[in-house]
Amino acid sequence: MRHLILPALLLLAACGGNAAPGGAVIYVALDQEFSQPLLQQWSKELNLPIQQRYDTEASKTVGLVSSLKEERSAPRCDVFWNNEIANTVNLAQDGMLMPYESPAAKDIPAQWRDPKGCWTGFAARARIIVVNTELLPDPKDWPTSYKDLSNPKWKGRCAVAKPLTGTTLTHFTALKKVLGDAAFDEFFTAIQKNDVKFLSGNGATLNETREGKVAWAFTDTDDYHVAHTKGFKVACVFPDQGEGEIGTMLIPNAVGILKGCPNPEAAKRLVDKIVSRETEALLAAADGAQIPLREGVPGPKDPAIKSLGQFRMMQWDLEWAGANISRCSQEFGKRFGQ
Repeated sequence: MRHLILPALLLLAACGGNAAPGGAVIYVALDQEFSQPLLQQWSKELNLPIQQRYDTEASKTVGLVSSLKEERSAPRCDVFWNNEIANTVNLAQDGMLMPYESPAAKDIPAQWRDPKGCWTGFAARARIIVVNTELLPDPKDWPTSYKDLSNPKWKGRCAVAKPLTGTTLTHFTALKKVLGDAAFDEFFTAIQKNDVKFLSGNGATLNETREGKVAWAFTDTDDYHVAHTKGFKVACVFPDQGEGEIGTMLIPNAVGILKGCPNPEAAKRLVDKIVSRETEALLAAADGAQIPLREGVPGPKDPAIKSLGQFRMMQWDLEWAGANISRCSQEFGKRFGQ
């Protein structure tokens, strides 16, 4: 679901990533089609020049995080808007984010805010199963769990992104902690033996499903929603909802201000906009159909995308995931000869 991102990235690299006087530089991992209109709107409202840098689908979050770490001694970026949360937690653990508790975020649940104020989560996506309803017209036949990836019934008929970047890396890293090392390794080996298609990203898993190359795949709610609104024959399953099952993983966006950034006061003004109730409502109403973390903020109109309280949510350790996400990416990569 990426459009015109590489040219934007090259253009920004050419101009060095420096904000105009009185402005701010923001690195953004959320899809450009969803985030750019908001940033343009806020630039006008705040009278604040905002220089934007985006990632590519191939590097998905990891590329921006690597850039931030490379620039640590002389930050170019003021604000990092991540489309997942574990890498943001990792940056905070590494001492790269400055504390700032935005008054606009005070009603976001504490589990999605850093106790030290270095990052704030907002506007989430769920890790769901997208089903091709032409291949599987009867809901009774649909998969219902992450365990279905290893079910011989689906051998060679399902897909997931390689867990090396983005939300799939966060998902698999969290699963490793939830299941325990031995059970997770057994699961990973089983899905490889089950000829699961490991693809380049969530967009690719969605495309393979909507085109009937696989019957179903794991992806995020935003990818499903865009395909559904375009008329593709797909359905959304929130997995692992039965008694005793682990629940569906929720992955919020996250935002933080870089320690030592060039424009900290402008950064704070921008963060106030990003974490506001209004932004959660706008992201819920947009094509990305993000799930608000606050009570009382209208959720997506698509009834298939459930609001908080309507589904069993997977409990996962953000701090552990942040501390181990780089190690897990390397471990997972070895399974693919990388």
